Amino acid sequence: MGLIHLYCGDGKGKTTAAFGLALRAQGADFRVVIAQFLKTEPTGEVTALRNLPRVTLLRAERRFGFTWTLSPEEQQALRREQNALFSRAIAACPQEGPVLLVLDEVVGTDRYGYLDPAPLRTFLRAVPENVEVVLTGRDPAPDILELADYVTEMKKIRHPFDRGIPARDGIEQ
Repeated sequence: MGLIHLYCGDGKGKTTAAFGLALRAQGADFRVVIAQFLKTEPTGEVTALRNLPRVTLLRAERRFGFTWTLSPEEQQALRREQNALFSRAIAACPQEGPVLLVLDEVVGTDRYGYLDPAPLRTFLRAVPENVEVVLTGRDPAPDILELADYVTEMKKIRHPFDRGIPARDGIEQ
């Protein structure tokens, strides 16, 4: 039975939890499809996952920078790319055998209008039985919360970034 996991909140660890589940699923002979929305920077986990069999990693092809700095034309281009990435992720899921589909940062992409809402919701309302879905990101829409079978909120209590310490290789990226 395909269930939906939602890792949300303002704390560190949403992507890490999703990728940990991807590692577990891959070790149990699942096909794993990961789509990373709004992320283009190289990270340690991306490097590691690309070396694993049965893992398909899809990312945006163009780097846009911070969404709040984009012109209206750049925002339209970003929307087109994010919608194409979602379509590629769904198409990459095999029809048979167990599949883990990770839609990393899809929640914010949806919430802030960079993904057409209908295809995501249509998919989530009829997840194929062989597909387990993981959604990550901040501020999920109420209907996304309702569709999820698992909801885990990461809450920030303290983070070094608040003291001006940037993301560090191998720890935050």
